[in-house]
Amino acid sequence: MFDGWIKFADTCDECGLAYGKFNVGDGPAAFLTLGIGTIIVVLALWLQLSVEPPWWVHVILWVPLTVIGVIAGLRLTKAWLLVAEYQRRAEEHRHDGSDLS
Repeated sequence: MFDGWIKFADTCDECGLAYGKFNVGDGPAAFLTLGIGTIIVVLALWLQLSVEPPWWVHVILWVPLTVIGVIAGLRLTKAWLLVAEYQRRAEEHRHDGSDLS
């Protein structure tokens, strides 16, 4: 399904489905950034209020965890949205020029 870490392949190796006609957009990235960001901020606040570590401990912990969480989750959420579009037969609107009135 993927050609690299987060880029979709052109077609499915098994059935030949063209992934180019699906548009998952930036939804997965925005959703993950907000969701994982919320979790990271809550954990960072908890750590700061309970242990009060030096600032570099926060950098060492939270920057890699944020990057890993978003990249790992991006594959999952992009695939989930593509499957949802396929199951619902979602397409972009095409105006064929006919008048419906």
